[in-house]
Amino acid sequence: MKYLFITACLIWKSVVAFAYSTDTLVINANQSRLLINQYFTELEDSQGSLSIQQVFNNNKFQATKHQLPVLQYSKTTTWLRFTLKNNSIDSSLVLNTGSAIINNLDLYYSDQRLGGFRHKTPDFSSGYPITQNASLISIPIAPGASNTFYLRVKSNASTIVPIKVYSTPAFLKYRNTENMIIGVIAGVFVVMALYNLLLFFIVGDYSYLYYVCYIVFFGLAQILKRGYGSNLFNTDITVLNNYVIPMIRASVGLSILLFISEFLQVRQNLKQLHKYYLLLYIPYFFALAAILLGKPAIAYALITLSLSFSSVSLLFTGAYLYFKGFKPAKFFMLGWGLFLIGILVSVALNKGYVHYSYFTADIVVFCSFFELILFSAALAEKINFYRQLKNESQNFALSVAQENERLITQQNIILENKVRERTNELINTNKDLSVSIDHLTATQKQLVDNEKMASLGQLTAGVAHEINNPINFVSSNISPLRLDFNELINLLNKYNAVINNPNQPDLLRELEDYKKQIDPEFIKEEINILLNGIEEGANRTAEIVNSLRTFSSTDEQILKTEDINKSILNNLLILRGTIPYYIEIKPIFDKLQPLNCYPGKISQLIINLINNSIYAITAKETHSSESIMIITKDHPDYISIEITDTGTGMTEETKQRIFEPFFTTKGIGEGTGLGLSIVFGIIEKHRGNIEVTSSVGNGASFLVKLPKNLG
Repeated sequence: MKYLFITACLIWKSVVAFAYSTDTLVINANQSRLLINQYFTELEDSQGSLSIQQVFNNNKFQATKHQLPVLQYSKTTTWLRFTLKNNSIDSSLVLNTGSAIINNLDLYYSDQRLGGFRHKTPDFSSGYPITQNASLISIPIAPGASNTFYLRVKSNASTIVPIKVYSTPAFLKYRNTENMIIGVIAGVFVVMALYNLLLFFIVGDYSYLYYVCYIVFFGLAQILKRGYGSNLFNTDITVLNNYVIPMIRASVGLSILLFISEFLQVRQNLKQLHKYYLLLYIPYFFALAAILLGKPAIAYALITLSLSFSSVSLLFTGAYLYFKGFKPAKFFMLGWGLFLIGILVSVALNKGYVHYSYFTADIVVFCSFFELILFSAALAEKINFYRQLKNESQNFALSVAQENERLITQQNIILENKVRERTNELINTNKDLSVSIDHLTATQKQLVDNEKMASLGQLTAGVAHEINNPINFVSSNISPLRLDFNELINLLNKYNAVINNPNQPDLLRELEDYKKQIDPEFIKEEINILLNGIEEGANRTAEIVNSLRTFSSTDEQILKTEDINKSILNNLLILRGTIPYYIEIKPIFDKLQPLNCYPGKISQLIINLINNSIYAITAKETHSSESIMIITKDHPDYISIEITDTGTGMTEETKQRIFEPFFTTKGIGEGTGLGLSIVFGIIEKHRGNIEVTSSVGNGASFLVKLPKNLG
């Protein structure tokens, strides 16, 4: 009955397939043929859930206008149906998907002798000379026989699938040829990488280092494309297709952007457009995020889109700089133009818009060889370009130096006489000034120390309150923790009693009753909660103490690197007890590199400015939506700290005098008038500057700029 059913299905399937009739793919001895649309029909399995029996009975197989099977960016599965005839003397043929990225490949065929369908998957240990990750399946089919096959194909990448069927000798010959080609490709990329790496160590130009990275990643991408991933990476096909290959392709895009940025000096030559150039990096980082999140289909789509868009953008960038007079861009335009053509043809080929051939399949490799040669010529041209600029600069500097020397000689004669006259006067004046300076220095130090002590005095109450809260939290957890430990100790004692008296069942019952009464699992959970609370309180206290230690080191005269954002947060922690409830602190921090500075003095600067803002707000008669906004920003040569409050503001006259020592708008006994004067001195010590924006009733804004190159 089973065989009659299979025979009926085959007859019915033949009738349905008449509307989509295809030719039989005949493989002769020592022959290989490509599976084109003349020989197959396809069926989209949108859910990827159809069984072979459902596919066999499905009448929706259709012919396709594309020469080869095309897989789009989706999670659908494609079924291919084709008829194969073996005219060779071998008892099996070989099916190979070539350089396509395939996640799943399953071959089904009916076996009338045994009944039912047989299922075959790629065999990576089939005895062929070199293992590739390109999917290949050995098809058992007797000489002179023919059969209909169903191929289930799934991929996360948008790609064509160049499926080829070989006789066994033809496949071995193809594999040997392919090994020779990949050896040549790998050799070219290795030689170019080592050559440019050597130039990097000689010249020290990072263009060569980024170019080496590009060569390495691009070479790996081409080797993986040709199916040699299993030799380079000891991992399964899913990890290779979903993580390794897209990671390397994204690295190709990032490395070429770094190389072009350094080679074309984009930051210097395109100052206004440099920030737009940085936008080209963003899609690659999104692609890397998609890879890590397990979304390879999105990652492949982003990488293809990014490569196409950045390729066009870089070509226009090179052309723009060349016409502006940057001569090294000439070879770059030629090389990148060829490479862009290869990328566009490759994308169109994967979409099925370009006819498949050996040339179009490897056009990126052909274009990349010319690109590598032209890029190397561009790097050499760049060296000559900068050598010429250096010679011109040296000649100009020499002529300027000679003219300056002549003028200086004339001026020195005049100045020597004037200096001699003024020296005698200054010697006498300096004697009097040195005494005055010593007195002023001592007085200034004493005043600064007094201001520091006054600030510490104002912060004492708030800090004591901040420390008291976590200490109380620690103390409140100790009593229940002691009770929990006592109950556990009692439980252990009862266990010991049972162990020492195994013949007394009453002790065992007493132990079980006590165990249910105290619930050890609950005690364990409660102990962890109490210990976490104690740890949190201790950490909180340690943070406050560390913040005070930093603030107390304002007299330190050694430059150190300091995280400015962290310093602001530490000082806000110190000040929290002195900030009224109706004032909202709004920190908005940019990502800053550690700054070379005097950390203690920076802390004193921050506290003085925030205290000044607090006083300006509390001085208002009524309060509504009061806030202090602290903004840090990173700039090429400096970092900025902007503190803006909603206080009473200042008149223009007050704004002109706020940095004068002893000038204050506070009442008697409320301030010394040295806070902002000290701030100004700290900024001068760091070779920075401060800008003040304020008007009466509209608050005030203090913008502090600190250079990155101090020391």
